[in-house]
Amino acid sequence: MLGQENKKSKEALKVIAVLLAVTMVFSFVTDIFADNGKTKEHPSFSTMNTAIIKGSEKVPEIKPGEFLMKLWKNTGIYQMIFGENVAEEEAEPVESAVEFADTAPGWQKLIMIAIGFLIIWLAVSKGFEPMLLIPIGFGVVLVNIPGAGLGKGPDGMLHIIYSAGVGNEFFPMLIFMGIGAMTDFGPLIANPKMALLGAAAQLGVFATLLGVALMNLIPGVEYNMFQASAIAIIGGADGPTSIYVSAKLAPEMMAVIAVAAYSYMALVPMIQPPIMKALTTEKERKIKMKQLRYVSRTEKILFPIVLLLLSILLLPPAAPLIGMLAFGNFVKQVGIVERLSKTMENELLNIVSILLSLGVGSQMTPEKIFNGSSAGVILLGLVAFSIATAGGILMAKLMNVFLKEKINPLIGSAGVSAVPMAARVSNKVGLEYDPSNFLLMHAMGPNVSGVIGTAVAAGVFIATYAK
Repeated sequence: MLGQENKKSKEALKVIAVLLAVTMVFSFVTDIFADNGKTKEHPSFSTMNTAIIKGSEKVPEIKPGEFLMKLWKNTGIYQMIFGENVAEEEAEPVESAVEFADTAPGWQKLIMIAIGFLIIWLAVSKGFEPMLLIPIGFGVVLVNIPGAGLGKGPDGMLHIIYSAGVGNEFFPMLIFMGIGAMTDFGPLIANPKMALLGAAAQLGVFATLLGVALMNLIPGVEYNMFQASAIAIIGGADGPTSIYVSAKLAPEMMAVIAVAAYSYMALVPMIQPPIMKALTTEKERKIKMKQLRYVSRTEKILFPIVLLLLSILLLPPAAPLIGMLAFGNFVKQVGIVERLSKTMENELLNIVSILLSLGVGSQMTPEKIFNGSSAGVILLGLVAFSIATAGGILMAKLMNVFLKEKINPLIGSAGVSAVPMAARVSNKVGLEYDPSNFLLMHAMGPNVSGVIGTAVAAGVFIATYAK
């Protein structure tokens, strides 16, 4: 066996030697017949270094020093220090269907990249809605890499994602369809009073309009009513609706509005608990609510149909959002197209969420973030979200004045439309004070009504201000 292996090894070495010899001969022959434009009649071996590949006659020779300098100018370090455009000054201009301005200094890009990694860290280490924050964080990092061009059109991947579905109605509509397919309106049907908590949470949306007027008093900050309406929807903690309204009324501010809305949605577990504890007493937090009544299948099937009909008759501008929500929920409840329902609430929703989050993150560039108006949007969004949380809690406290069966005010904070994050937060805070007090199903009532309420508020703004 050993002798056979040695014999095979020697044969393999012979084959390799022959191939090397053939390669050397071929290289010399092709060198002789190479055409460098100068030695056509008197070829020699010295033409090997100057032989020109067909079609590249105008490409300049690159010397070792120039080669190393080009490598250095195309590093991220160089472009962060001197700016991305400096490395492109010597390149010939390339015609493009779209013009792009990328004049942000490198240190600003470096800050945005650090912010992107901070967002990822919050998702992974602290567990703040990783399904949203991880793709958003990576979108922020990737779009700010100097020289990568992922956010540039027409061929940058993140630019394609944003143009395909984030900058228009497409992805928000699909998200609402998925939300409808995964939502159980049973708690709201069983206890319709919870709709008042969802309506009260919209106080944050309308209070933001006053905040926008006050922000206009600051020099260098100016918002019109279209922009104010789009900013106000952030108070509902509803990313898809925020994108939808900004696309209709203020497309120039869509980027920062979308980033603010999704950021506050993801930070619900951090923002809401202090407000909830500040506005309630320990006794109120320990209130136990009775188990909800049984809701029949017929009621669940009829609910999305009735909801859609009401939106068509009373507020058509809200019908697209409510219609997709109703469609997804009807497919879920009717029970005869289970494959469609599972696709909507699982594969489709997951895919669209990834793309939408990447697209949102791709808009966090220095040009759009480092200015007074953008800072105002982020500040107003936080105020709006805080007021919305407080509005639901205070409404629950007011209702308790008249109700015999008291409502735990903690579920009022779930009136914002961050489904099911806000409901989970209400349940978690309640369990901190009474481990046997499960509020999740009760909190889902105002939570799903908040989704409808924010869509209605969006419809009101669009009906009032859209051209």
